[in-house]
Amino acid sequence: MTVSGVSPAAVAAAVGEARAYLRLEGEAEQALLARLAATAIALAEAFTGTLLVARTVEDVLPATAGGAWQLLAAVPVAAINGVTGLPAEGAPFVLPADAYAVDVDGDARGWVRVIAPGAAGRVAVSYTAGLAADWDGLPPPIAQGVAMLIAHLFNDRDVGRAPPAAVAALWRPYRRMRLMAEARR
Repeated sequence: MTVSGVSPAAVAAAVGEARAYLRLEGEAEQALLARLAATAIALAEAFTGTLLVARTVEDVLPATAGGAWQLLAAVPVAAINGVTGLPAEGAPFVLPADAYAVDVDGDARGWVRVIAPGAAGRVAVSYTAGLAADWDGLPPPIAQGVAMLIAHLFNDRDVGRAPPAAVAALWRPYRRMRLMAEARR
C-alpha cells in the first residue's frame, strides 16, 4: 500500500490546535510542532486503523484469474478511482471498466474483483480514503486527542512519560479492529 502524505494544511491545522491548547504565542518552535503534529496524526491513524484526512492510496494486488473479491488496505474508502494492469513485461495499462468490479461496503471498506486481467499479473488500485475531507471535518474527539498528544510530545519530550489516558479514551470509539481475514463472495 502506498499512501500519499498527510497534507500540509492538515498538519498546519493540527499545529494551530496544539498551539491553542499549549497557549503558545508567536512562531517559536514551529518546525518542532509540525514534526510532532505529523507524528501525532500517524499515531492516531495507527490506533484507530483509519486514515484521518482524505488522501490518495494505491494498493497493488494480484490479478486473480478466478475473480475473487479482494479487500483494499486503507479505510474508510470514499471513492475507487481506477484500476491499472501491471504486466510482468511491458507498460502498465488502464483496465477497461468491464474488466473489473468495485464496491464500497457499509463499513466503508473497498473491494475489487478483477474479472478479465488481460496480460496483467497484478493490478494497481487507486482510491481515496479518509474519515474527513480536511482537518475541520474531523470528529472533535479525534482532533482534540491529536492536539493533546502533540502537547504531551512537546511538553514531555525529554521525560519519556506515557501519553495521557484521555487521548486513547477520545480515540477509542473510532477504533477499527480486524480479528480475522475477511472474505467476500
